[in-house]
Amino acid sequence: MAEARRDAASLSRFAVLWRGLLGLGVITLLALLYLAAASLLALMLVRVGGDLIDGIDPFLAEGQRPRLFPRALAMRELAVDVVRQVILAVLVIGTVILRDRVRWRETLAIERVRPPGLRAGHLLAILLPWPFLHILWVNGVAEAFTTPFGRHVRLAPGMPVPAIVAWLIYAAILAPLAEELLMRGEIFAKAKAYMAPAAAVIATAFLFAFAHVSQAGIARPVSLLPLALLLGWLRWRTGRLWPCIVLHAWSNMAVVAYVLWPEAR
Repeated sequence: MAEARRDAASLSRFAVLWRGLLGLGVITLLALLYLAAASLLALMLVRVGGDLIDGIDPFLAEGQRPRLFPRALAMRELAVDVVRQVILAVLVIGTVILRDRVRWRETLAIERVRPPGLRAGHLLAILLPWPFLHILWVNGVAEAFTTPFGRHVRLAPGMPVPAIVAWLIYAAILAPLAEELLMRGEIFAKAKAYMAPAAAVIATAFLFAFAHVSQAGIARPVSLLPLALLLGWLRWRTGRLWPCIVLHAWSNMAVVAYVLWPEAR
């Protein structure tokens, strides 16, 4: 009898592990599909739209295309970033509405389905000091990896005021909104179907961090990991998406102000 119980417990642990690994594969594939679709659509729209605005035939062969000035390239890169986030938000919301119908707000944690698990005062105590802690961590990672993303950052020379405003809106509003809809909305809901809430927090945090791999290598993901873990914890404890969006936006605004403000260093 005791041996049978041990075998049953071993099978149960194996089933939990297998289900968790399966869930990790599902949410990773889903996140990649969303991000790839948004990026490809944004690149296509900006290339065709930019060519039409600049009087270039979008169907010209690559060798026949005129060279773009650095300012035009910078504007197109900005446009891709902005359009990608808009498309990502639309893709996530549209897919969840089509799939879940009336329950889409619950899936994305836009609508409260249970009492809040975190008092407003405690939430405020997290939100207020966090940007300063985040800046310290980002700077420390940048120094440890000897990468420049935490310092000496400047906007492209000659960028017009509307473009600067668009970039600030992208960094402070569009990116937090779209990324949280994806990671702490759709992906977190999927993760909870396969694993415990704590595991869902960790899994979505690593997905979020490694989605930001750049020329700096793993330094950027490492710099974002504490923020990603806190965002997942907030999603779990509050049951709502808006605290995650607010914290993400607040952190982005603080870092942007720090790296662009000369007196901040």
